[in-house]
Amino acid sequence: MLLVTTSKSRLTASMYATMSISFWGVSFVSTKAVLGKLDPYSLLVLRFGIGALFLLLLLLVLRTRIFISLKHLPHLMILGILGVFVHQVLQATALLTIDASSAGWLISFSPIFTVILSLLFLHEKISFTKVAGMVLAITGVLLVTSTRSGHSFQIAMNIGFFLMILSTLNWAVYSVLLRTLKLPYPPLLVTFYMSLLGLILTTPFIIRNRGWESLSLLTHTEWAHLLFLGIFVSGIAYWYWGKALEVLEASKVSMFLYLEPITTLIAAVLLLQEKILLISVAGGIIIIIGVIIVNGHLMPMLFNFFKKKRL
Repeated sequence: MLLVTTSKSRLTASMYATMSISFWGVSFVSTKAVLGKLDPYSLLVLRFGIGALFLLLLLLVLRTRIFISLKHLPHLMILGILGVFVHQVLQATALLTIDASSAGWLISFSPIFTVILSLLFLHEKISFTKVAGMVLAITGVLLVTSTRSGHSFQIAMNIGFFLMILSTLNWAVYSVLLRTLKLPYPPLLVTFYMSLLGLILTTPFIIRNRGWESLSLLTHTEWAHLLFLGIFVSGIAYWYWGKALEVLEASKVSMFLYLEPITTLIAAVLLLQEKILLISVAGGIIIIIGVIIVNGHLMPMLFNFFKKKRL
């Protein structure tokens, strides 16, 4: 019975991680739709503001205690600064000098950094199977991102390149810390305080750029994209990522990041009418196979879950 419960919790955690990545993947499309009217930094402020308000309302509806012990405040501040403020500002700045496809394959470094940090600080084990799955996933990412841009794979060594690499390392540190600290609060409450801190730290950007003046220019569709970025991308996705890390190893959760280019591709095809190429489909299949290999428990869990349903 304990084995079944554990399998169910791992399957649920895998679904949470998948949903987080799905929202983050679509975020590139929504961000592109709004950046014509808002500068990147003002967009970050509004995302955090909407996300923090949504999470607070959710906490109140669920009647969750929102107060925390002062001794845990430094931990929450570190997580908020690394996982929200620094991460998002690094990526927003990097995207000013590199294109989205380059950012897509550079993100694939994050699971590698996470595995290394998990070995050093969480004492997680690395196996040949995990390495093989990671190599497969990276290959798939390169196929999807390079074909989407219409160019062959290339490395553009500029400040954006190094900022993007730094952001992936930063995300790995955040994921490992989130699992290491094991704060005695539900992930929803932790995510709220991180979003609130992100809002406080980024507010000077919208003041400096007078970003509020552009809000009247947004159409209904652009407002819908902005609400999606705030509620689902900055709110729910971070919340679900924390829930996944409660159950799964940090190195395994990080592997779900390789699914992000697939969700971005699907969103671009459905919302932006981009053409889908056979090599992109092949890359997506390779990514999924790689993630399944690393998270070897997924297939047995799915089999047991559906078998139990039939019984």
